[in-house]
Amino acid sequence: MTDIVKQLVHTVGVDAIVSAERLHQRATSYWDPSPTKAKCMVCPDSTDALSQVMQICSEYRQTVVVQGGLTGTVEGAVSTSDDVIISLERMNKIESVDAVDGIAVIQAGAVMQTVQEQLAEQGFLFPVDFGARGSATIGGAAATNAGGLNVLRYGMMRNLVLGLEAVLADGTVISSMNQMLKNNTGYDLKQLFIGSEGTLGIVTRVVVRLYPMCTSRQTAMLATHSFDGVTKSLQAMRVELGGTLSAFEVMWNSYYRAVTGPKGHPAPLDREYPYYVLAESEGYNSAEDDARFQNLLEELVNDGDIADAVIPKSEKERGALWTVREDFEPALPAYLYDVSLPIRAMTTYVDRLSGKLSKWRSEAAGLVFGHIADGNLHIFVTPYDDGEHHQAVDEIVYGCLDGLSGSISAEHGIGIEKRQWLGKTRSEAEIALMRTLKKTLDPRNLLNPGKVVD
Repeated sequence: MTDIVKQLVHTVGVDAIVSAERLHQRATSYWDPSPTKAKCMVCPDSTDALSQVMQICSEYRQTVVVQGGLTGTVEGAVSTSDDVIISLERMNKIESVDAVDGIAVIQAGAVMQTVQEQLAEQGFLFPVDFGARGSATIGGAAATNAGGLNVLRYGMMRNLVLGLEAVLADGTVISSMNQMLKNNTGYDLKQLFIGSEGTLGIVTRVVVRLYPMCTSRQTAMLATHSFDGVTKSLQAMRVELGGTLSAFEVMWNSYYRAVTGPKGHPAPLDREYPYYVLAESEGYNSAEDDARFQNLLEELVNDGDIADAVIPKSEKERGALWTVREDFEPALPAYLYDVSLPIRAMTTYVDRLSGKLSKWRSEAAGLVFGHIADGNLHIFVTPYDDGEHHQAVDEIVYGCLDGLSGSISAEHGIGIEKRQWLGKTRSEAEIALMRTLKKTLDPRNLLNPGKVVD
């Protein structure tokens, strides 16, 4: 046992420490089955305990990596044998819910799905939602500015966090637990930590906005013959559904065929259409909402914008539709990408991508799907080849963004995997300012070193 591990055991107790040997039995992440490497993992049970841990790490100049649900896709929580891992899994409570102001105070280690379910029992919706909800944590969602399925209606995590508490590299506690929507008293310090991927401070608690649980829901999977039909459907739903549109997921034929069929999920619609849309609206008046949704679909069919549609008659059928969008296991293994760009540029981008992939390797393909209403596309590139051609695929996927005002990362962050590409969508001045912030808040480069910026 090294000196720092002994000191950490003395400070937080042996029960709060996971040894290097035990960590070696754990996978690095959801995506990487190789053993976890670290000197140890520390699991503090309070902000004060974490502050003490970081004071010790600062004294020893010990690097730390914060880990949440380990579902990130950019190696943002990968540790080395020289690091100490910080896990806030013991800080997992909803501390309070204020029904009048519509807010909750939640500890960073709370699992997203658990939070959603507990708040739903009290009649509240926490709207950030994505496929990894069963593992991802609230702190991780804040640290990565998570997006997901409901962004077009409720925004990213950044839009839902009113205040937060964070521990800096030297153990200083920054408690900016604001509970008001309006508070223009100087710099909004919470924004330094939201989306910083654990490189500026460790988020320990958040104050989040809540919404009343909707009492009606309308869902449909649609097929269109053209991307023009997709965009016309989106515009019509935005206007006609009165702000109740909560999800508008689009799957290109390449993705839909990859996840359905004999080796995948049952196909709700014929597998030959170019585009598929999974749309969902949520409101508070079932009779009126159902009628408005049904009438709109009929109009879109009559206008030729929708070629076919299926409407679930039960929660089980609804779940089956969402499984096609969310359970992409049949399409794996693949190189995973997450880009954003204006909707008007999406067909240009996908056409470029398909052409360059085919030119690179005849069997290469890009499986495309995404939220699109918020400008986000996800791409799986096959074949995977055990990562041998990762750099070449990166160059193609990110190179196709040139001139389209896009971003190399819509919601997954930068981590290690995308760091070399940051300059494609951030200027030298912006990156220099990021480095200045990093040096100011973490001058010894202890927090998640090597992630986001050098």
